[in-house]
Amino acid sequence: MDLAVRLERFIPEQYRFERFVSTLIKEVAMAKQKQFWLVKSEPSSYSILDLERDGQTGWEGVRNYQARNLLRDEFKIGDRVLFYHSNAEPSGVVGIAEVVQAAYPDPLAFESEHEYFDARSDPERPTWYAVDLAFVERFRRIISLAELKATPGLERMMVVQKGHRLSVQPVTRSEFQTVLRLARGG
Repeated sequence: MDLAVRLERFIPEQYRFERFVSTLIKEVAMAKQKQFWLVKSEPSSYSILDLERDGQTGWEGVRNYQARNLLRDEFKIGDRVLFYHSNAEPSGVVGIAEVVQAAYPDPLAFESEHEYFDARSDPERPTWYAVDLAFVERFRRIISLAELKATPGLERMMVVQKGHRLSVQPVTRSEFQTVLRLARGG
């Protein structure tokens, strides 16, 4: 038996409860902390202009397990998202979105005529997930991949790393703020 478990029985009930409440409060505070992401889209498929026009969209069609896990397990309502145009000239961050609906089963996985249909995905036990994003801001200029790579403080950002091609990537608060400073001329 683990030492902590054996010692637990000697701690008065009141202190165990207080420790439980303290831990719970910390976990709730951490869960409420805003996280930051980068999502990639080819502008010919869905651009920041499309999101601005639509106001909100389902971020569907993600078919990579690692990216799916981030959408399903980590994206929370209120998280901020850097919107990145890939396969563009130049590729780069073009705006900001916000998560307005947490993960739900990707409806495209069940549409047999759709390119993202997955016959193995079951509505009772879905394989693929989507989130809803809302438009927040379109930058006046593209923050190009070359500029991201050249900016101090962004050296560890996944999008600038060789071999990191995920369409959904975590971004630190510091990286997010640095990109905002670049976009807003600061």
